[in-house]
Amino acid sequence: MRGSDLLKVIWRECRVGLVLGSLLAALGLVVGTVFVSAKIALVVGITLVLICGWAATIGGTMPLLAKRLRIDPAVVSAPMVTTLVDATGLILYFLTAKAVLGV
Repeated sequence: MRGSDLLKVIWRECRVGLVLGSLLAALGLVVGTVFVSAKIALVVGITLVLICGWAATIGGTMPLLAKRLRIDPAVVSAPMVTTLVDATGLILYFLTAKAVLGV
């Protein structure tokens, strides 16, 4: 794997994640606005875009990095990606809520 391959994978996966996140955010904005409030819906929407982009990027690059380090990608990918995305997803959610709601 070359460095340029990693950058291509990061760019491609991030774009796919952002598209998916945008679609989910649009749905979340509608549902959130109807059932809760526009500000809460905005927090959920922004967070969905960020987390989906981040998760796709990490999920696409972690196996490549593991292979580069001569570790079996199957062993590292699932537990590492899940833990990393879950933990950072909460941080992204709370930071977004703090920024939008001013809490």
